[in-house]
Amino acid sequence: MIDQKNIIHNEEKAVLVGLVHKEQTETQMNEYLTELAFLVETAGAITVKTFMQKLPHPDSKTFVGKGKLQEIKEYVHAKGVGLIIFDDELTGSQIGNISDEVGVKVIDRSDLILDIFASRAKTAQSKVQVELAQYQYLLPRLKGMWKHLERQGGGIGSRGPGETEIETDRRIVKDKIALLRKRLGEIDKQAMTQRKERGAYIRVALVGYTNVGKSTIMNILSKSEVFAENKLFATLDTTTRKVVFEQTPFLLSDTVGFIRKLPHHLVESFKSTLDEVREADCLLHVVDISHPSYEDQMGVVNKTLQEIGAFDKPILTIFNKMDLYEKQVFDEWLDPEVKNELLTQLNNRWQHLTNNSAIFVSATEKLNIDSLRNIILERVKNLYEDKYPYLTQFY
Repeated sequence: MIDQKNIIHNEEKAVLVGLVHKEQTETQMNEYLTELAFLVETAGAITVKTFMQKLPHPDSKTFVGKGKLQEIKEYVHAKGVGLIIFDDELTGSQIGNISDEVGVKVIDRSDLILDIFASRAKTAQSKVQVELAQYQYLLPRLKGMWKHLERQGGGIGSRGPGETEIETDRRIVKDKIALLRKRLGEIDKQAMTQRKERGAYIRVALVGYTNVGKSTIMNILSKSEVFAENKLFATLDTTTRKVVFEQTPFLLSDTVGFIRKLPHHLVESFKSTLDEVREADCLLHVVDISHPSYEDQMGVVNKTLQEIGAFDKPILTIFNKMDLYEKQVFDEWLDPEVKNELLTQLNNRWQHLTNNSAIFVSATEKLNIDSLRNIILERVKNLYEDKYPYLTQFY
């Protein structure tokens, strides 16, 4: 597997860089940088400062302008910062140019996410998936990453061994990608066989943005201990449990969380894991309603579901963390009647937008969990009647 250990060190200091341009407003960029800082924390480093610049479009050589890059350079050297992380994807030449100019390690958001996935991959399948995504990310950037090693003068002969090194590396990486794809194909066949052997059960899958509480809800519904923590991508490998509500069994799966600007190669390599979502009979879309951008996060999840061909399935939207939402939105002195009226308006709005397929809960406070179970049970029974009518007499 690609050695990712040297990308992020524990307690390593990092500065973050974002660009406001035609496709990203300043408000959006602030939100993205806040999320990027959470990613940095998840990876084990510390964000000490963020830089933002407004440009019509990214600079082709250094992403940001010369003045801003000089400002970043002066800061990192004055504060002893060893890592610069850009919120958008950089080309290989941009990474090489910035590294040459600033003299410290430079990565982008995609590289950071890949690093987190690499550190959290536990099973053979997820390790191969992440490694494949890493090599696919690396391949088009090889020349740019070698660029700073080649700069020993221009003219005849300057390409020499540097170009040979690049071509050798390209061949090695392409061979590795082919090998990993073959290995992943074999693992996928095994996983597909396992799914087929599960029998005639209705399948329900939890989906949602990362860190919205899917694993906590999984633990409550299945009464099992699935790893859950307040960090991004706590769950990488799909966990499936058999759940029984009132003598009605079904399979419940917890899946990897989505995030905006998720590296394309990561989505591609994890498609086999996302088969659990594609093959589900019903989706439970968990939303952190206490997050200020929860509607944007819902949009990211819905777009990803469309990309993998799973958006047309029956979806129950579970608005989680209502306890935090009420603390953030309602003053403690607010009249109870006014509060109830506002909550009713919130509920009515989302029932209308989801065609009466929404519920508001708090997994940590066990708020409205019984109602959630009842709704899931009713849906599962209806799905059995449609898909396996000959089994309904047993449930």
